[in-house]
Amino acid sequence: MQTRLCSKVGCAREAVATLTYDYADQMAAVGPLGPAGNPHAHDLCQIHYERLSVPRGWMIVRHETLQS
Repeated sequence: MQTRLCSKVGCAREAVATLTYDYADQMAAVGPLGPAGNPHAHDLCQIHYERLSVPRGWMIVRHETLQS
């Protein structure tokens, strides 16, 4: 299996989570790595997963198994 990298510009760390957005509900969901090739999903390394922030008024839903 090929290692997937973080989607953040300039980051070469291994991805541990996948981020998706629901613009209509103003929500960001992040959880275990999803299927590769989804153009609407963004892979994140552990550091970017932990630092994730969203616009004011939005909600973040985090999958419990990734919590440190």
